[in-house]
Amino acid sequence: MKPTLLAIVLCFVAAGAVAQTPSATPQAPAAQTSTCKSQAADKKLAGAALNSFMKKCQTDAAASCNTAAADKKLAGAAKASFTKKCVSDAVGT
Repeated sequence: MKPTLLAIVLCFVAAGAVAQTPSATPQAPAAQTSTCKSQAADKKLAGAALNSFMKKCQTDAAASCNTAAADKKLAGAAKASFTKKCVSDAVGT
């Protein structure tokens, strides 16, 4: 239980450190605050178009988060926790 708890805590600490890292591109901070839901609202999507957009956006977010977890060399519960939070933040749920 303690290793799992430690892994989860380290995951959140690492996520906080990444959030504070300055970005190389000026557009990245805006992209980080823009969620899939807000993008869909800006595009005024509804119905099947909304569902399709949200599914693609969530898939893209999961791929990006998995890459970030791999870059951080996370595994097991820490990777699962990090990925879940990362995707949730990106989708905006």
